[in-house]
Amino acid sequence: MASKGMNMNIAGTDGTDYLHRQRVADQYQKSALNKSRLKFCIFFHYLLFFVMLAKLSADILDKLDIFILEIEELRVPKPLWWEYIWCISVLLTFIGLSAARSNKILSMQRYMLGVVVFGLFPILYCLYYYMNDVVSYIKLEKNVDIEDTQIKLWQKLPYGLLWYGFAFVALQIHAFSLFFSWNLVVAWKSRGATRKTQ
Repeated sequence: MASKGMNMNIAGTDGTDYLHRQRVADQYQKSALNKSRLKFCIFFHYLLFFVMLAKLSADILDKLDIFILEIEELRVPKPLWWEYIWCISVLLTFIGLSAARSNKILSMQRYMLGVVVFGLFPILYCLYYYMNDVVSYIKLEKNVDIEDTQIKLWQKLPYGLLWYGFAFVALQIHAFSLFFSWNLVVAWKSRGATRKTQ
């Protein structure tokens, strides 16, 4: 009762630090959300890698002089250089996961650069390489037999169109990975700036 009428507050409890706490909490929420979304993108990157590995298995087994009749009967076309280069991008996911776990800006930037070089560039080359086949297939008239054209086929399916399906999924995964990585870098940098102002 002795404090009745006294209007003294303990320093730091007057509520002025509320905005600062909200700003910091918002950064942590953004960071956590983007980390989980990046992990989903990396998971789908792994799934695409296994699709590519299945396609490359015939060539890999051939180079190892391992003969499996069932795989040889599929007559999978020989891979192009971009397919192997794209596979390198899966190694970069470990850098991205490590950077996300430890909040390292430089590692995340390296991951982003690697995704562009080993993920996006090979996929863009794929789109360019098979563009003529896809355009020819789209413009193909209904009464023309596809086997009488110059369009490359695999299992009676247009090979370029199959690669376009793969490429569009890969482009989305890489684009979202870069977007979430960028958001993480921005959140981590702003958190560092907040620490410096304290």
